[in-house]
Amino acid sequence: MKRRTSHRSSIAAVLVGVTALVVAGSGVSAAAPDESVEQTIADLIEVNGRGAAVADYGFSAGLSGGFASDTVGSGPQLPYWLAAFGYGLFNPDAAPPGANDWNCKPTAEHPRPVVLLHGTWMNAYNSFAFMSQPIKDAGFCTFAFNYGRSNPAQGGGVPPVLPGVMGTGNIEDSAKQLATFVDRVLAATGAPAVDLIGYSQGGLMANWYTKFEGGADKVQHLITYGATHHGSTIDGIAELGRAINNIGVDIVGASSIVVGHAVAEQTIGSDFVNRLNANGDTVPGIDYTVVGTRYDEIMTPYNLTFLRQGRGASVQNITLQDGCELDLSDHQTLMYSPRALSIALRALDPAGHPNLACTFNPWLIGGGGHL
Repeated sequence: MKRRTSHRSSIAAVLVGVTALVVAGSGVSAAAPDESVEQTIADLIEVNGRGAAVADYGFSAGLSGGFASDTVGSGPQLPYWLAAFGYGLFNPDAAPPGANDWNCKPTAEHPRPVVLLHGTWMNAYNSFAFMSQPIKDAGFCTFAFNYGRSNPAQGGGVPPVLPGVMGTGNIEDSAKQLATFVDRVLAATGAPAVDLIGYSQGGLMANWYTKFEGGADKVQHLITYGATHHGSTIDGIAELGRAINNIGVDIVGASSIVVGHAVAEQTIGSDFVNRLNANGDTVPGIDYTVVGTRYDEIMTPYNLTFLRQGRGASVQNITLQDGCELDLSDHQTLMYSPRALSIALRALDPAGHPNLACTFNPWLIGGGGHL
């Protein structure tokens, strides 16, 4: 009995600490950015085109490595982000509920399996503890894995000292890990292609996979939430770091030794982001559904997540609060929003799930529409 009490106390302590760090560091504002996504991206391209805002991050460029891993067992469906994050820390290899039935075969109504991609410092379970089971219940073969498992010597930074923290290594390496996993899913299911749902870095990494790791012909639909497609200012921190980089001090590269290489690669103006979008935002033949939230404190400004439609692709950019001001989801609770889930289901099966939910979803805590 004492052992169980100690375990619960440890989880509570971690959750309180995480809450304090996020609240202290976010400076959340309810106001959306004034800039349109077109103008914001245009300004960024203009600055980068002059060569003034491109950061090399060479200090840690030689660090690479890490691995991906399969899940073991399955965790419970949880509607609260904080609870799921705590469970994922102490059960780092758990699958989100409903995922990874390797005997599942797609149907004529749902011909493509769905691969779920977690975010930075997260894992498969705590990124999709709310969404995965409803997607499975809707008739989709659903799969998830843990990518970017990199220790400090491999460019993962300090966070991986916690067992459930993944998605920290080079995003290029993680995209290769995704390529291997998608091929396994296609071989097991016999499907010709997959649909991808990527949260935060997971969306960005999936985008890289489609452009540089052979994923263009293996992906039909890419659905992203809070993805760092054009980089993030991280509430202004990354902009300051870039300014210091531009005077010749690689502070962003040095910081990646602490926070992990993946974080540095996702900052606005990074070489990674510039290479990703150099030839346009999209890939022909892929349908994109891109979701952002006005209350995002990590992907800032939030509308930099949105994509410009290129030749042969279709893009639907969605601000979560448009038509539903009740939803206060921030970056962390976006994946615990009933509205966000309904957007994914509509994108995967418009005829079967045409309607979008609109419920209150509290900032930071989540709750699947409940307090």
